[in-house]
Amino acid sequence: VQLVESGGGLVQPGGSLRLSCAASGFTFSSYDMSWVRQAPGKGPEWVSAINSGDGNTYYADSVKGRFTISRDNAKNTVYLQMNSLKPEDTAVYYCAAGAPIATMYPNEYDYWGQGTQVTVSS
Repeated sequence: VQLVESGGGLVQPGGSLRLSCAASGFTFSSYDMSWVRQAPGKGPEWVSAINSGDGNTYYADSVKGRFTISRDNAKNTVYLQMNSLKPEDTAVYYCAAGAPIATMYPNEYDYWGQGTQVTVSS
């Protein structure tokens, strides 16, 4: 089983990034997928999730209206489009599968990626 994130980097405040997470080794279409982030010196923060069946989406208040989660079951990939980025969005972003909405901790997920660094700075 693998979850491989990509698309992170350095961006100026107000900029955009699109994260991708490619899944393999499990039935991707059957799993709710989430993004969780962890800023330096802080605990994990749940960011967003998308249901496996109806595709309903959910967001933390801190990113609502700026981030959009989506999935492509044909490509076994989940995305996170991040717009209007702020310095406080700086964190390692992790893709995760198989836990209830708003779960924060890695050991509560069935699968967890290696993370991609997002840095928002001028």
